[in-house]
Amino acid sequence: MFKTNLRSLIASRKFSSGNNKQVNGAYDVIIAGGGMVGCTLACALGKRALLSNLKVLLLEGNPSSEFRVKPEYSNRVVALNQNTKSLMNSLEVWEHVEKMRLQPVRYMQVWDACSDALISFSSSDLQDDDVAYIVENDVLLCAIDKELKSSNIKNVDIVYGAKISGYDLPKINDTKMESTVKMSNGDTYKCQLLIGADGANSAVRKAMGVQYLSWNYDQMGVVATLHLSEATENTTAWQRFLPTGPVALLPLDSTRSSLVWSTTHSHAKELLKLPEEQFVDALNDALWKQYPRRSVVDTCTSWVGSCLRRAGLADGAERQLPPSIRAVAPSSRAAFPLAFGHSTRYIAPGIALVGDAAHRVHPLAGQGVNLGFGDVKDLTDFFADAIYTGLDITHHTWLEKYESSRQRHNVPTQLAIDALYRLYSLDIAPLVLARSVGLQLTNALYPVKKMIMSQATT
Repeated sequence: MFKTNLRSLIASRKFSSGNNKQVNGAYDVIIAGGGMVGCTLACALGKRALLSNLKVLLLEGNPSSEFRVKPEYSNRVVALNQNTKSLMNSLEVWEHVEKMRLQPVRYMQVWDACSDALISFSSSDLQDDDVAYIVENDVLLCAIDKELKSSNIKNVDIVYGAKISGYDLPKINDTKMESTVKMSNGDTYKCQLLIGADGANSAVRKAMGVQYLSWNYDQMGVVATLHLSEATENTTAWQRFLPTGPVALLPLDSTRSSLVWSTTHSHAKELLKLPEEQFVDALNDALWKQYPRRSVVDTCTSWVGSCLRRAGLADGAERQLPPSIRAVAPSSRAAFPLAFGHSTRYIAPGIALVGDAAHRVHPLAGQGVNLGFGDVKDLTDFFADAIYTGLDITHHTWLEKYESSRQRHNVPTQLAIDALYRLYSLDIAPLVLARSVGLQLTNALYPVKKMIMSQATT
């Protein structure tokens, strides 16, 4: 059983800086990393009735700061699915997001630059639920932080500006499961359960010594905030697969969209250096330019389209036209490297990984942070079940259930996204034909398309 005397130590909430030894002590759970996933996990541990008596410490490397919504949008956004919305609603975070800003996606169109093939999704495919919600990273983190610091949560301490110098982790044969977190200022924290939410370069994962499968995509993601040529309802997400990588527009409001353009390192660096007008021209070309076509591909896709029409199925001929871009918001352009990563183990004695510490994906499907929030939901569910049945909080049974559940979901999703990236990165006629016909058939067969949407929202 976990130590009940630890729960008696909770007299009041404590927030400190990394140079303050006030919170130095012992905890049931320590979360290393206060990003979106780490903060959401801390919030869930405070909100869940069965978990609210645990003493929890959240270590965040950045200093505490007050966030204010600015007129201009941030260039870093996330596309949240319905399951993430449900999680945020259960934590009373979503109402904070709505009071700031978000943009629903009610329609999505994905098409190939090397053929006429496309696939579209709409809210009607999800019983009129929105396909996704575009939220700025800062807005979502602020909303989570507001609820985390509310009077409803009394068992979570937070250390801002926390600089971790190392970990002493328990061994398999240790009778006492206890991790020690050593800080650069000399503080030491001990816990029974250590959770690594410290990103793709996770120090917790490295301390575990588990194998981490990773590779770089030789691509960078160029992001920016865009001004559209004319105001529209703008609830459509657009993605075009170019030979160099996908370019996507995510709606922000009636006149603005967020750009995520995956391209080669050299091209990304060139795009960042271009004057604003030339950058806008390059982006409009990427969305509208007619790329060289192969007659065999056009002939086959045309024949497949006619067969679908005769069968009374959608042939993909009806399509929306993407918006034109008028300008790019000043100083909003940036780029980040793209990579794949997966930890072969999510757990070790007294340790669990969540979010990017456990897995990393290409942004083309917008699933990265949603996988992390799925980790949070499953981890807290299994954690609560373990405590309800009288298991110790470090018991291997519930930790293994968590790992098994998440890997069964995350690994196929990661591999499917990686396969899509590789399929569309090659401009070889047989592959272009195969992916084009596959896209046509998937778009025409509603049960298949619905299954894809269902998978994307879990």
